[in-house]
Amino acid sequence: MLYVVLFFLLFSLFLYVLLGGADFGAGIVELFSSAKNKEHTRDTIYRVMGPIWEANHIWLIIMLVILWVAFPAYFNVMIIYLHIPLSLVLLGITLRGVAFVFRHYDAVLDKSQFWYNWLFRIGSFVTPIFLGMSFGALIGGKIIITEDYETYGFYDLFMQHWLNIFALLVGLFYAALCAFLASTLLIGEADGKARKHYAKNSAFFTVVLVALGFILISYGYFSGINFAEDFIHNPVSLACVGLSGILLFPLWKFIKKEYRIASRYLAGFQVVLILFAALYAHFPYIIITADQEISLLENLAPESTISNLAIMLLIGGFIILPGLFHLMKSFNMIKVLEKNEKEYE
Repeated sequence: MLYVVLFFLLFSLFLYVLLGGADFGAGIVELFSSAKNKEHTRDTIYRVMGPIWEANHIWLIIMLVILWVAFPAYFNVMIIYLHIPLSLVLLGITLRGVAFVFRHYDAVLDKSQFWYNWLFRIGSFVTPIFLGMSFGALIGGKIIITEDYETYGFYDLFMQHWLNIFALLVGLFYAALCAFLASTLLIGEADGKARKHYAKNSAFFTVVLVALGFILISYGYFSGINFAEDFIHNPVSLACVGLSGILLFPLWKFIKKEYRIASRYLAGFQVVLILFAALYAHFPYIIITADQEISLLENLAPESTISNLAIMLLIGGFIILPGLFHLMKSFNMIKVLEKNEKEYE
């Protein structure tokens, strides 16, 4: 049953990075669009995200519940030592969600629309950065687990492990990944010049993503961060990175030719390779502190708890996944009908 729980944990992580990342990335694409493209990008984002944006964060909730119930020791470290960046993440998710709704449904069109737009854009950019910084803190080897609060100050215990260059690079890398996903997905949601605009954005953020990934690993390696050293010395992780690099060439070709389906699947596969390379390099020791490595599989919940959780996840999976698939399929059919209606008119 433990493997069932692990599957749902990693599957939820993948879907949140993919779908939630595209959600955040849409705001980043809008933020970095030119003034003449901002309005069109905003309308396209709302048309695409409107019916499904709330469903994306369900995967984050599932991950937190699984960690809380099945892996309490791991969850405990996250909540105590990362409570500041994680609180900022929740604040960013809430504020950008409020802005996303009110900028479309506010009955009064005044200057408040200006603030709603910028709150959504800035929240979309900052939130994935703090998410990435939280992960960077877990693997950065700077967390100090102690109850000696007199020797160590507040900054040493709760800030220095996520407020540093390595964690910031991880955050920027994830933000670039989000923008890459969103711009690639938006290629198939626009026509004419707008489609070329998103294709250029996708190519640009691909270059930014590759550059940040190289800088991140290089900085981590030369700074003596164990995760980066183990990553570079792991043949499987390097093979995933190499394959990801090779697949950039057909991806750029698909983006240039504005192939909707092929570019989306290849972009999703790139996410699989990046996640697998990062997790495989140090799994199950995902938390690396200043003096020890904490395994995800240590100090587990009782076997009966894990078994019940696995059963509930299986039941929930049979309910949630078909429902989500039906939601996306139905919305896609609506878009096709609307397009046909416009062509008929």
